[in-house]
Amino acid sequence: MQIAIYGAGAIGGWLGMALARAGARVSFVARGATLDALRTQGLRCIRPDGTREHAAVVAHDDPAALGPQDAVVLAVKAPALPDVAARIAPLLGPCTTVLTAMNGVPWWFLEGCTGPAHGRELAAVDPGGVLARAIPASRVIGGVVHASCSLAGPGIVRQHFGNRLILGEAGGGTSPRLEALSVLIARGGIEVERSARIQQDIWFKLWGNMTINPISALTGATTDRILDDDLVRAFVSDVMREAKAVGERLGLPIDQQPEDRHAVTRKLGAFKTSMLQDVEAGKPLEIDALIGAVHELARITGVPSPHTDALLGLVRLFASIRHLYHAPGPT
Repeated sequence: MQIAIYGAGAIGGWLGMALARAGARVSFVARGATLDALRTQGLRCIRPDGTREHAAVVAHDDPAALGPQDAVVLAVKAPALPDVAARIAPLLGPCTTVLTAMNGVPWWFLEGCTGPAHGRELAAVDPGGVLARAIPASRVIGGVVHASCSLAGPGIVRQHFGNRLILGEAGGGTSPRLEALSVLIARGGIEVERSARIQQDIWFKLWGNMTINPISALTGATTDRILDDDLVRAFVSDVMREAKAVGERLGLPIDQQPEDRHAVTRKLGAFKTSMLQDVEAGKPLEIDALIGAVHELARITGVPSPHTDALLGLVRLFASIRHLYHAPGPT
């Protein structure tokens, strides 16, 4: 298969290495120092045990230079998606699959949804439907990443822990393309699970990081310190209970309590969330995909969400003052 990866960050590199190992022809859409590094030195990966891998890949800053692909992997952060939507068309042939490997709620999240959200669009993540027109849900296989990776330098991925990827059709069910992509990625060494309803898996992962991420950005605290503070931990739990109620209205129930998830987070030790790392690096924050969409879905489903609303207001004000956030429009 010929596969282009849009976004040569940590997760894009992790997936790119697996795909190259599996025998796919891998190319990257990249810019700046990353583009130069991929062209001159290839993709490099440092495994948790310290072993190093290398793969020769094609890299270009212009998608048109790569042409139509069998599949495109979107491994960018949500604020970069409008630019992707404007430039992705040359990569998309009649049967190109688009795999989204991103945090938070994607633009296609309500595909096939019933109940109060049926037929609705999410302005928080796709104002005006720009993404839906450029990358319709019919092309999409959703991915939920359970791996911790970082960049050790341009084109150099360091894998810390975790090696799992959940895949599912945006519209639910199974398909030959889902099976083919799952087999290919698994051949490259990643533990792949297939989901009959990928939205359930997206919502469950979001349930944990929609609180810890923005609170870490606001406070500068690592996860252990957030959970060690009784008042902050209680606030986190209140937000999670609101999101759990929203999920139930959407047909995405969660069979855990906030305390169950806190116990899992504690096992990971003291670490900086991705949003805190973005604050320190001066990068745009993924506020809308992680919490703005939950705020909007609470309105759609009629679930009271005062704690979620407060967290959203605080973190977007924090980020706006630092020029790390631009509102997508009213929700």
